Amino acid sequence: MQFLESRRLLAAALYGSLRVIQPQVTGIASSLGLFQAAFATRALEGLTSCSNISPPIAYGTTNCGQAYSTASRNSLSSSIGYRIAASYSGKNNRFDPESDIFNYNPFSQLRVKFKELNVTERKQRRPQSGQDAFFISKIGETGSVAFGIADGVGGWTESGVDPADFSHGLCEYMAAEAYGHCKSGACTLQAKDLLEAGYQQVVADDWITAGGSTACIAIGRSDGLLNVSNLGDSGFIQLRLNAVHHCTEPQTHAFNTPYQLSVIPPYILARTKAFGGRRLQDMPDDSHVSSHTVRHGDILIFASDGVWDNLSPQDVLKIVSRRMLSLSAWHRSKNGITVGHQIDILTDQSRASQSQTDTLQALLAISIVGEAKVASLDTRRDGPFAREVAKHFPNEEWHGGKPDDICVIVAIVINDGQTYKA
Repeated sequence: MQFLESRRLLAAALYGSLRVIQPQVTGIASSLGLFQAAFATRALEGLTSCSNISPPIAYGTTNCGQAYSTASRNSLSSSIGYRIAASYSGKNNRFDPESDIFNYNPFSQLRVKFKELNVTERKQRRPQSGQDAFFISKIGETGSVAFGIADGVGGWTESGVDPADFSHGLCEYMAAEAYGHCKSGACTLQAKDLLEAGYQQVVADDWITAGGSTACIAIGRSDGLLNVSNLGDSGFIQLRLNAVHHCTEPQTHAFNTPYQLSVIPPYILARTKAFGGRRLQDMPDDSHVSSHTVRHGDILIFASDGVWDNLSPQDVLKIVSRRMLSLSAWHRSKNGITVGHQIDILTDQSRASQSQTDTLQALLAISIVGEAKVASLDTRRDGPFAREVAKHFPNEEWHGGKPDDICVIVAIVINDGQTYKA
């Protein structure tokens, strides 16, 4: 009964989120009644089924009936697991919470070798996230997981280059590198090394002749250590018990000029030099590397600047806290905020229906993307980007949000030794 009640609460919470997002962004308010009924039905049916929807990067079908965690629940000792979902919306696309969402399943298998695909096949594999890209991959058989965001540098369009080729290619290569790493034994892979490996494969790829991208990459280990490599103005925040525990600082050469990996053809270098300019070409070694200890109930949010230009860390905290407290994933008591027993049930995809939206991590990702999308289109409420413009260029009349591609990864940390057993 506790599981059914948790699913009812999750269904109601997602419906409340859509009631705000869809009329403003997609204009399909008339379908909300049908969606609510369908979602509630999914939340109560198929309790042992799992999703068989192909994710957007490089994984295959799932194995139903296994616990949704990067660590086995049958382990004799407690272990940290990461329950992860991603949501996204291209700058010129309407946000559809039903389809612009991906729930990670660690039991998926890598099937496609990205390097063997041609340009058309590569573009067909991409999610509708524009120049933003993401990946989520288990690391061999270690119980650890790699994930991250890459944001293609839009300025390359002026040179006739699609920035999405670089960012999506980088994520594909990092996913494959992580998946094939550490086949046995302890994993020593670091986030910066993974970024380096992905970048070198992009440079060697004959189909990616030019472009650039920022990146924020993480290695989440089963012992509770999180290693992060951040280059540019994508970034992450770590939330713990209704507070911002950590947030990254953007790396920029100047206002709106982030650090960026790039592939620059000789003819563009020569043309730029002739006009007295220079192209930015930072390296993985220039990324800011940090290590963090995570614990049960922490929320890790990785996002492109389409979020951070429109929502502050405190804005994101409010969105997450509202969901976590209303669903009893965080619990408010006289002693403060604690992690609720419901968090295990709400994040366990193996108990959800076949919809990609039926987990807490998916609800949080959808909520953040939806709020960022609304803020980006709001011409009256000044967001973080507008405030930065006012600081650097006080004579500029920039107000409201900043429309952009948006991509978010939400990872909820679960200690398998502390979770509620139904």
